[in-house]
Amino acid sequence: MKKLCGLVLLVWSVLLCAAESPVLSLPDPISNNAVAMLKIHGHFELFSLMGIGPQKTWDAVTNLGYRVDGVSGKAQVIHAVPGTAGRIGAMAAGADGRIYLLGGFVVYQGGGMPVTDANMYQPDHDRWIRIADIPIAVGDSVIGVYRDRYIYLIGGRTTDHLISEVQMYDLVKNTWSKATAMPGAPVFGHAGALVDDTIVYVDGARRNDSAGPKFIPSDECWKGKIDHHNAAKIEWTKLPNHPGKAAFRIAAGGSEKDSRIYFAGGADTPYDYNGVGYDGKPAEPSPTSFAYNLRSEKWELLNDNTPNPTMDHRGLLVTGEGLVILGGMEKGQQVTGRIVLLPKPVKAYLQ
Repeated sequence: MKKLCGLVLLVWSVLLCAAESPVLSLPDPISNNAVAMLKIHGHFELFSLMGIGPQKTWDAVTNLGYRVDGVSGKAQVIHAVPGTAGRIGAMAAGADGRIYLLGGFVVYQGGGMPVTDANMYQPDHDRWIRIADIPIAVGDSVIGVYRDRYIYLIGGRTTDHLISEVQMYDLVKNTWSKATAMPGAPVFGHAGALVDDTIVYVDGARRNDSAGPKFIPSDECWKGKIDHHNAAKIEWTKLPNHPGKAAFRIAAGGSEKDSRIYFAGGADTPYDYNGVGYDGKPAEPSPTSFAYNLRSEKWELLNDNTPNPTMDHRGLLVTGEGLVILGGMEKGQQVTGRIVLLPKPVKAYLQ
């Protein structure tokens, strides 16, 4: 199996790293799409679920999903996510051989609302199954999986406010409960991941309590340690600021093999689904990519001038050859379907 996985990653390296521009793409440009990865029959497959198309209007939100084969790099359309409308700001994760898709926002002309929808996708049968609803309707949370059983939704935005709650789903019992809440300011559009027993999340947007735009950047970074005897108990510790500026909707993903959580792109100003900031100015992607090293407990700078940066992400997928980003918004708020592989060389970031 190790030889097969190595061959798969070699194929991806050749396909994705040819020249500076990738040769692979999703069937359609898409942004704010939930992403996840699974190993199926010995090789990995990537999933892009829902999101918003190039028009960036309320009626450009889709419920389509794509499955990208790890050997050929080809993408195919899977059974659409159930429901009368697509969503943005949803969260997805692979666990126990299935994809879990949770929450997000339904957008309509003149507004939008978060949902409690929770669905499980069975890849072998191309079938969606409804699971227990999320207790608090939410979107733009950070998602993480612990012991291939517990799924955490950390903070996010609900109907009329931001929440600090950490909602925990037990996929064996199909039940939800509360875990230890976030200690910092409530945020949405923050980025992070869970590796082994540790959660790290950064930045996002917080409510503005003074004059000006209703949401402003948050620069807080937090680490949470899950109690081995009680999955609902999390010990939170504040971290120093990461390399580069605070950002909104960074692509983030974790790697147990590397003992790192990776971050790339995002925008230095919070914005609405059309890419225009709450301050009325168009948002632009950040060229900074960085990581948190769980062994050294330090930040590391990957690249402060990442080529063709993107924003408006719900996650990135870590493979042995690099960091895979599916879609997003490029400069000028242009929605893309590109599948990009970023390398993982690390130079130490001196705090």
